Amino acid sequence: MTPDSGHQPTATETRTNLVGLSRADLAAALAELGEKPFRAKQVWHWIYHRGATDFTAMTDLSKDLRGKMENHFVVGRPTIAREQTSTDRTRKWLMQFADGQKAETVFIPEDDRGAVCVSSQVGCTLTCRFCHTGTQRLVRNLTPAEIVGQFMIARDSYGEWPTPTDERRMLSNIVMMGMGEPLYNFDNVATALKIIMADDGIAVGKRRITLSTSGVVPEIHRCGAELGVNLAISLHAPDDDTRSVIMPINKKYPLKELMQACRDYPGASNARRITFEYVMLKGLNDSAAHARALIKLVKDIPCKFNLIPFNPWPGTPYECSDAAAIDAFAQILWDAGFTAPIRTPRGRDILAACGQLKTDSEKLSAKEQRGRDAAEAETAKQMWAEKEATV
Repeated sequence: MTPDSGHQPTATETRTNLVGLSRADLAAALAELGEKPFRAKQVWHWIYHRGATDFTAMTDLSKDLRGKMENHFVVGRPTIAREQTSTDRTRKWLMQFADGQKAETVFIPEDDRGAVCVSSQVGCTLTCRFCHTGTQRLVRNLTPAEIVGQFMIARDSYGEWPTPTDERRMLSNIVMMGMGEPLYNFDNVATALKIIMADDGIAVGKRRITLSTSGVVPEIHRCGAELGVNLAISLHAPDDDTRSVIMPINKKYPLKELMQACRDYPGASNARRITFEYVMLKGLNDSAAHARALIKLVKDIPCKFNLIPFNPWPGTPYECSDAAAIDAFAQILWDAGFTAPIRTPRGRDILAACGQLKTDSEKLSAKEQRGRDAAEAETAKQMWAEKEATV
């Protein structure tokens, strides 16, 4: 079953969107219509297992109940303002919400599976110097409906309704690595992920979900205790001086506090290691000395590294480290016993790669938008071509 685009809530919509409600809140909403708790289980199944976008599809409910629900509720999705597919099959959606604000979602496919990169905020409250999203001011947090809705739109796009088994699903993993800092929107993110993890619905298990944070220390333990998902830390430097320059959050939560929070993370073990993300910036954090300092920094933490060649974006002052420098850096980590793969950049031609996501709220004509898309793609292509020519 592949649903249509469904109801697109607007700012003037007065009916309650059932998407994004916790199981208890869904039961309470139906109870207000005089319905028994088991009705919530049926509706939950239709929304999150079958992917239904309207009440007429819910055929095991009476016609009278479906009519009442139509009068009081909607099953909402974000609007797709723009969809782009990269030459490497990476797909990016610009999602528009009821108030007109936008955020980006990316699907990164592999041969038989893939990860959906989900945003948690419109813009970002942080100002990491190497990140394109960080140049866009924070507008607001996304709601549970808007967070869950991103994954549901991806499922719509790939026709993955009803929920397939893990063996058959392309959209197998979720990474909370899109726009925004998830731990600065923890309550909404937690509600959304609990919906996504529910076995009788979307059913993406906690071991297939990774939440990435820039280091909001007070919420890290809570994330592990309440959600139990995999943790990734945007680290990017082995010392406070360097990290504070490129990641101002380090001034509030320095590395000593951040590393202790990682050591204390519930569920972390050699079987479930914390991932340290490390973007490679030429001449800034990519020397052998930096690699050796990194090894000392993470002592006694069950962890692995994800080395990320810097993805350029228009106006950035940084360059990607040379391929030889990245290889040498990785080898030092490998020799010390750490897993340290070099991430293959994906979706660069549509600015969908790590650190490249950014939206605005300008209202452009279709022609203007096509022109902007083409210009952005050409700029990204040229910047990477120039880098490749020097390697």
